[in-house]
Amino acid sequence: MRSAEDVAFFYFLYLAAICWLRPLPASRRFFVTTVSLLTAAGVFAASRAPVVVREWAPLGYIGVGYYLTGRLFVRPSEPLEAWLLGWDHRLFGDPTTRFARWPAWLIGYLDIVYMCCFLLLPAGMLALIFSGRSDLANHYWTLVLAADLGAFAPLSVFQTRPPWMIEARPALAAPSVHRLASYMVEHATIRVNTFPSGHVAVSFAVALALWGTMPVAVSVLLVLAASISVACVVGRYHYAVDVVTGAMLAAIVWGVTALTGT
Repeated sequence: MRSAEDVAFFYFLYLAAICWLRPLPASRRFFVTTVSLLTAAGVFAASRAPVVVREWAPLGYIGVGYYLTGRLFVRPSEPLEAWLLGWDHRLFGDPTTRFARWPAWLIGYLDIVYMCCFLLLPAGMLALIFSGRSDLANHYWTLVLAADLGAFAPLSVFQTRPPWMIEARPALAAPSVHRLASYMVEHATIRVNTFPSGHVAVSFAVALALWGTMPVAVSVLLVLAASISVACVVGRYHYAVDVVTGAMLAAIVWGVTALTGT
């Protein structure tokens, strides 16, 4: 298997094992174990499939990994939540009112890039294909998978609720756009906090995966990744510590892939 497939394969084996160490209901433990093992088998089978399948299958691994990891949530750690929120208050005062005077166009832009974060993953792969560098697909997905799944993995231990769930709604301009983003977060996500932030980790990983290949695209992607990072805090989708550790995780994974040549 390629290194990207190794990352996905062993992540699902990790989920199948770690769920037995969490105080989950028996039905949920059976579900996580079964789906994890089936997905690991699917990763192995896909590694024997045509190239086009191997180039796009990682999108499915990330989606399954995200929702399946969310099934490990048992109860929030209130001390950890207080620590994370404490840093937000040290940095921003009251984060629910700190950005109230930011212009509507900026808040709207931040919420839009946050909602569209998932589009960066196929966009990065398409950029490689159209530039004739599909030979870098394994490098690209290794970095992206390791960063995103690496952000999900700590949820099995560090379990917290996102800021929007425990605070008052933030006072922001562009309320209609923010309401749409909030609706998406409340109804299309696992409704728990990933620490580090998966949004931040994967958006920086996409940019870093193209480093040295497409400088213009990398510049645009880095701006988008930075925008997503700001959006996480302004919209109260993540704590500031989540954002910082998400960026650090992407940088660490990038460094490891560079050193190992994967």
